[in-house]
Amino acid sequence: MDVARLIDEAIIARTNSYAPYSKFKVGCAIALKNGKVIRGTNIENKSYGLTICAERVALFKMVSEGLTKYDVEAILIIGDTKEPITPCGACREVMNELLLPETKVILANMERDTLEIKVSDLLPLSFKMEN
Repeated sequence: MDVARLIDEAIIARTNSYAPYSKFKVGCAIALKNGKVIRGTNIENKSYGLTICAERVALFKMVSEGLTKYDVEAILIIGDTKEPITPCGACREVMNELLLPETKVILANMERDTLEIKVSDLLPLSFKMEN
């Protein structure tokens, strides 16, 4: 997996953001083991509760395409932040559900600074299906 390419893919996704209220654009790229990439971007709504984050858009697209956590090599999220962006709590929960605990999560900013962690690092002591 080429991190530079994944950043480029997330930046492309970010350009499609619909963020007229917050003006905060986020992009996400999921690298699949077969070399393909699934992109997602945030989509706002004037009723903020109906807004959906870039990570969830990409993950839901993945599932709707018939792919599973076993097809994923890494997920990258990018935003215009000083430090590499971090996902919200809802996105952490969805990543915890739809990705393997050891899946690489690459957090990035527009300066291409990155922080690589694992899904299991995002939500310590999470409630698991077996619980």
